[in-house]
Amino acid sequence: MPGQVRIYNYGLFSLEYGNFSNFNQLISMMVKATENDKDLAIDLLTSAFTENKSVNYIVRQDHLREQRIKALMQYSFDCCMLYGHVYFSEDKKACALVSFPDRKKTSFKSIILDLKFIFNSAGVANVSKILHREKLISGKYPKTEIYYLWFIGVSPEHQNQGIGRTLLAGIINEANQLNRPVYLETSTESNVRWYQKAGFEIYGVLDFGYNLFLLRRAPGSIS
Repeated sequence: MPGQVRIYNYGLFSLEYGNFSNFNQLISMMVKATENDKDLAIDLLTSAFTENKSVNYIVRQDHLREQRIKALMQYSFDCCMLYGHVYFSEDKKACALVSFPDRKKTSFKSIILDLKFIFNSAGVANVSKILHREKLISGKYPKTEIYYLWFIGVSPEHQNQGIGRTLLAGIINEANQLNRPVYLETSTESNVRWYQKAGFEIYGVLDFGYNLFLLRRAPGSIS
């Protein structure tokens, strides 16, 4: 089917139990997003991350906060369409934004995107702390190519149904096929164990007035 990528997962966690067992039973369908899916992806991720500590650290905190979060998701979507991939679960109740940092190039379009992000989401006053945050995070990355999972979220009314685990399984499988380690950050402490069950390890914690957990997963590794 056009626009869909069938992912057969070997070495991924069981959907029923949320851990690594009977890995060859898991078949995950990921739907690759197009520009026509932009509004759906932005709305889904905005609703999923409205109260997220890391997101709210980045966006300007004023009466337009939710609009600014939406602008952050638009910026992230556009960047991943340029330098990575955007995936949905088969039912489009979950969305993942994937970036390949080694593919990012400075261009007129990337500069426009950055400026729109600053003025519509972060606010000029927040730029220095955001750049400092990104420097600390990116300084932890290896010099080799990585698979960066920028966002993965499930619409609030469909959470705790295994949809996110299915999508994460497909993400891990693609990273394995590319032989790239998966890197991500989360400020939601309860999610750390969820990622650990999928084979991720904590390799650092940064303090930004909240704890930001840095996680990675080696390609092909099985927990």
